[in-house]
Amino acid sequence: MTGALSGTANAAWSGPGRRLPRERIAIQLYTLRHALEADLEGTLEALADIGYRNVELAGTYGRSAEEFRGLLDTYGLRAVSAHVGFDGADIDQLVADARVLGYHYADCAWARYGTLAEWEAFARRLDRAGEAFRKAGIRYGYHNHAHEYEPIDGVRPIDVIARNTSPRNVHFEYDLYWVVTGGADPVAEYYRYFGRVKQYHVKDRAPGGGFANLGEGTIDFAEIFRRTCAGAVQHYIVEHDSPSDPLHTAQVGFDYLANLRF
Repeated sequence: MTGALSGTANAAWSGPGRRLPRERIAIQLYTLRHALEADLEGTLEALADIGYRNVELAGTYGRSAEEFRGLLDTYGLRAVSAHVGFDGADIDQLVADARVLGYHYADCAWARYGTLAEWEAFARRLDRAGEAFRKAGIRYGYHNHAHEYEPIDGVRPIDVIARNTSPRNVHFEYDLYWVVTGGADPVAEYYRYFGRVKQYHVKDRAPGGGFANLGEGTIDFAEIFRRTCAGAVQHYIVEHDSPSDPLHTAQVGFDYLANLRF
């Protein structure tokens, strides 16, 4: 099946030198959290100057949803996604904020449990939250780290999540750095849950295993993108967990994705 779908990808994106549409390139604002805390407006303006038009949110830095939306509008930026937790949250309020901020994708950014029973209970809660978001017109997903690919009693938590959630309610946002760090093949994982992967976090891995600016690490993004053209990935989101110079990282990331040929 993987081979057949890869063939479909090549037919749909025929010819060498394909590029990502710029409207699908975004940046996770967590990458710039310290810069945003120090100078919110100046950092958003700098992102717009780099060429970004889309961002993924990780909080609103003390501003209301209305205030933050106003800043995004001022600098020609659009929130296409957000990391929002659902456990213990008021889903109705999250939906109301999403409508103000304008995003139609949201993701649970983190979960970690020690037993399969706990993962199964989490997945059921995730599915209920995803259903509520879906009924409000927002797609809700799960963002992985490495530990979801590490088996517990022979079963991977990522597979527990997939089995205990409906594709209608919960999609996946694959963080490619963490997929690789977890010992999995991003292409194989993409086709394992073909159609459910709607977003990529494009984060590079240094030779020593740490984080790297895009194009300066070891992950072959061109190969991954080429082999996963088939499907429904909507957002290719630049991210770096601990950049020494966040705006430089943002610039390098945008240039890399905008010019990458695959």
